[in-house]
Amino acid sequence: MEENSVMNPDLKERVEKALDNIRPYLETDGGNVKITNISEDMVVTLELLGACGSCPMSTMTLKAGVEEAIKRAVPEITSVEAINITAPDDPNAKLPDNLL
Repeated sequence: MEENSVMNPDLKERVEKALDNIRPYLETDGGNVKITNISEDMVVTLELLGACGSCPMSTMTLKAGVEEAIKRAVPEITSVEAINITAPDDPNAKLPDNLL
């Protein structure tokens, strides 16, 4: 965990609740997310799990879906980042089977 982590239990619970609202959509495509850190400057760091970790659409999912859901539910969050985002042009990137 990062040095400047706050991981306030109430804050983490509120972020988890926001994630729970979008997890069914991520799970449909074989993915999920896990909170790895919430910094003092209110940046949430996530790990993309399952299909999300290798999907070329992960950047769009992170920004348009995950970040928006978190910021709507927890307005003090300033940004959401992933530790393992996949670039759209990554040769190892793979769309989930249901999107092929």
